[in-house]
Amino acid sequence: MSKEEVIIDIIDNIRPYILNDGGNIEFVKYENNIVYIKMMGACANCNMLDLTLKEGIEAAIKSEVPEVKAIVHIG
Repeated sequence: MSKEEVIIDIIDNIRPYILNDGGNIEFVKYENNIVYIKMMGACANCNMLDLTLKEGIEAAIKSEVPEVKAIVHIG
């Protein structure tokens, strides 16, 4: 399984929790060890977005793909 496939799988596993909060997450691309995602719905403008990205999504992805430098939300 490629790194990109692992990242997409992790995002797919996180998605139900985000959907439960009225949002959604979309994988955009993995390039130069940076994961680009798009947060949608209630999550797009949530004041907890930075915390969700760092403590939740980034931590989950880095635990499986340590080469990842950052998670970037493109809005």
